[in-house]
Amino acid sequence: MSVSPLAPSWLQHPSDANALPASVWSQNSVRADSGEIEIAGLGASAIAARFGTPVYVIDEADVRERARGIRASFDREFGRVGSRAKVYYAGKAFLSIQVAAWMIADGLNIDVCSGGELAVALAAGADPARLGLHGNNKSLAEIDRAVEVGLGAIVIDSLVEIERVADAAARHTRVQSVRLRVNSGVHAHTHEYLATAREDQKFGIPLADVADAVARIRSHASLDFLGLHSHIGSQIFETDGFAEAARRLFAVHVELLAGGPVPELNLGGGFGIAYNGADVALPIEVLAANLADSVAQLAAEFGVEVPTIAIEPGRSIVGPSTTTLYTVGTIKDVLVEGSDVRKYVSVDGGMSDNIRPALYAADYSVRIANRASDADAALVRLAGKHCESGDIVVHADYLPGDVQPGDLVGVPATGAYGWAMASNYNYLGRAPVVAVRDGEARVIVRGETEEDLLSRDAGLEQK
Repeated sequence: MSVSPLAPSWLQHPSDANALPASVWSQNSVRADSGEIEIAGLGASAIAARFGTPVYVIDEADVRERARGIRASFDREFGRVGSRAKVYYAGKAFLSIQVAAWMIADGLNIDVCSGGELAVALAAGADPARLGLHGNNKSLAEIDRAVEVGLGAIVIDSLVEIERVADAAARHTRVQSVRLRVNSGVHAHTHEYLATAREDQKFGIPLADVADAVARIRSHASLDFLGLHSHIGSQIFETDGFAEAARRLFAVHVELLAGGPVPELNLGGGFGIAYNGADVALPIEVLAANLADSVAQLAAEFGVEVPTIAIEPGRSIVGPSTTTLYTVGTIKDVLVEGSDVRKYVSVDGGMSDNIRPALYAADYSVRIANRASDADAALVRLAGKHCESGDIVVHADYLPGDVQPGDLVGVPATGAYGWAMASNYNYLGRAPVVAVRDGEARVIVRGETEEDLLSRDAGLEQK
């Protein structure tokens, strides 16, 4: 066994570079007897031959089981403490008409952050009463549309939005339910750019300003105050941060009860998933039980009823369900620091289909998908094809040393913020999204062609 000195400390040299860690890959991904990876009964080679690469492959049964599992766990645990839970799928992670339809059919609400996401949810047939609208800078048009269609809740993110939502609701002769997003001051253990509850940031209002803000909300007959909202960050592996945020919110929640009902408390999302073998995600059943116990204890301490708890998972539902398949193009052995070799394996996608490694230094893992190999494992860096040195898909992992041009490779856990943050950098068309179930595949988001890209360029009509 040769452990590369260039490998990060968390990366273990694999005893088998063909193995698919269950914590990282979707539930129905296996290494078949033929040696290739099968996803929900369909081989990687067949998927690539039919749809091309790069391609996002969603294990449909996996994503739907995770959605139902989160809803069932939170229903059970908060029912145990005399309350109930509202589970909103955070559409920003990945939203399409088909995925929205799955979430609604499996008993979840949907959280949207823009007029476009709202349009997708409505096109999927979602009941507007089961939708919530986020955003730190909602346009007047977005607010008006949300009120007009009867959205279940709008999260007010700044003082100016109180008047904007109230005016829209009065104009449409509706009483609009709203939540107020606050900064709890709790800093989750996460990447700096993913932390969203710090005081010096664009989301929400300080806890010290909540009482005045809620008084202003309650002064409008066209608004109905549901409760406070908090989101402490993303990719969180423990519940301590949620418990501390809940404690701080409870103190204000209790004060607000003196002026009227506060039926809900929204603790946001950010539940972490495993992107590589070193990540240990908290089982959702444990997370739900811990949060229910914390909230029940706080309610007892403050002498109030346990409010309805709302949560907004996205990554933990769709992230592990999806694998991106690429085709290897070139391979370079690069000498680093004199004598150590890093093998650069370049593929036909990159930061246009997964910006997270470049944006957040996010770590992923990779496996050869079209075959197995007994070659010694070699440290690789999976690079994209874009004109950026930071265009890296996988910073470090081990692949069989005989990886070669033309091989298919699979990068798991790409369901969240892959397609959702995709771009046309270098004029690459965005990759298709394919759902696979019981050996059958279908496109749920069509990939873009060069004709699609050119069709938006007005120069075609002006030359």
